[in-house]
Amino acid sequence: MIALFLLAAATPAPSTGALAAEYSFAADAEREGQWTAFRKYAHADAVMFIPQATWAQQFLKGRADPPHSVVWRPVGSFVSCDGRTAVNQGPWANAAGTAGGTFTTVWQADGAHWRWVYDGGQPGTPPASWPASPSVKQASCDGKIPGPPLMAPPPVARHADGTAPDDFGRGESADKTLGWDWKVDAEGSRHLRTFLWNGSSYDLVVDQTVMEK
Repeated sequence: MIALFLLAAATPAPSTGALAAEYSFAADAEREGQWTAFRKYAHADAVMFIPQATWAQQFLKGRADPPHSVVWRPVGSFVSCDGRTAVNQGPWANAAGTAGGTFTTVWQADGAHWRWVYDGGQPGTPPASWPASPSVKQASCDGKIPGPPLMAPPPVARHADGTAPDDFGRGESADKTLGWDWKVDAEGSRHLRTFLWNGSSYDLVVDQTVMEK
């Protein structure tokens, strides 16, 4: 696993876009501190999971950095037609180089900067081999887009104490060529989907279930 990350260090990072932001995010986590970097790159409305959904900036506020950060790198990216929204995926490991699993980060351009709006890890052993350079699949800019990639989810029933048995969220690129949604059940298991416009319909390009142990 360590060799994979050393290989990534030798691969020139993209100069622009969500992949560049992911590389910078990972590098700053090692250089400046894990939670410091998470705060730095998080959107004001970013969400993360512990395992239930929580507002990232609220969770991260004042949180001390661990002695050593986890390490990660992107190996794939799904990008909207306009290039301003992307879903990155790749392996992550602890500071000792032990494989931790895979990550998924949703990024959106915020003016001149990129901010992550969704961050979720999937534990387990990732594939033994990852490409040295990340692959990019961009949404088509052709065809007449019928509307949002995903319909708004139905209202969730609330318990008497105000909590919900399920939690969910959704988002889309400004040009509606990329969309995602997520849902967390009462036990903390999470399901993420990502859809990409192909010129005539939407392809399901990420269909990920993370089971809470």
